[in-house]
This record gives sequence, structure tokens and C-alpha cells, in this order.
Amino acid sequence: MISYGKHQFPGKLFVVEGTDGSGKSTQLALLHQWLKAEGYPVFFSEWNSSPLVKDTTRRAKRRHLFTPATFSLLHATDFADRTERDIIPPLKAGAIVLADRYIYTAFARDVARGCNREWVRQVYSFAVRPTVAFFFRAPLDVAIDRIVSGRPIR
Repeated sequence: MISYGKHQFPGKLFVVEGTDGSGKSTQLALLHQWLKAEGYPVFFSEWNSSPLVKDTTRRAKRRHLFTPATFSLLHATDFADRTERDIIPPLKAGAIVLADRYIYTAFARDVARGCNREWVRQVYSFAVRPTVAFFFRAPLDVAIDRIVSGRPIR
């Protein structure tokens, strides 16, 4: 079993995971606002947001260009960049980092797409262990209603 980096930084890493439409992003945004209002230094990180690969990932998904392993490595690149730029520095400074999706998203998606489970865990073995991780669930009909009502159809 691979052990993820239990950090010694003074900051805290809070992670939320869950299906689209489960309410995770809404609740994390509310927590972010509350923590800031209380005077805590808070930083936010979300899945697939690194400027290094964000556009490439979007175009490749639209055109079905990559294999599951290539997508996994692209997402790992995104995650590594965000870890180095957006997660570790605030943790070192004693801040709270809120992450909307984390390595658990990669574990679920990549394995479901056919990547080897241990390979995916090894790819993400550099990840900082979160202080706490929450998984949000919602009934399928509720999640679909939230997705349809909250996002424009393309």
C-alpha cells in the first residue's frame, strides 16, 4: 500500500469529493466565505484548473484524442502543478487550503476508464495527505436536476 505524504506544514488541507450535482462546490464556497469572514487565511484549489494543461485537457476531451492513460497523466500534471503552486506554499504559510476534488477523483475516474489501480496510486504518490476529506452524495435525480438547472446546455 502506498502512503501519501503526511505533511508537517502548519496549514490545513480540507478536501471535498463527490459526484457532479452533489453540492460539494456550493458547500466549499460557503465554507471559504465563512473562513475568510472569520479572518483565516484561505486558499482554494479545484480539479483541472492548472493553466499549464487546462486548455489542452478541454480540447482533448471534446475531440476524444487521448487514451485513458494519457488523460490520467495529463490530470496528474495538472495536479502536480497545483500542488507545487497552490497547495504546498499556503500550507507552509499556515493557511487553510480548500480543494474541490483531489486525488480520489483520479483514483475513481482513471480506474473506471481502465487504468491499473496501483499504477494510478503510484502516479499520485507525491500528493499531500489531506487533514480531512469529505465525500458528498446526492440522489441521482437531485444531482441531475442541479446539473441541468445550473449549467447551460452546449
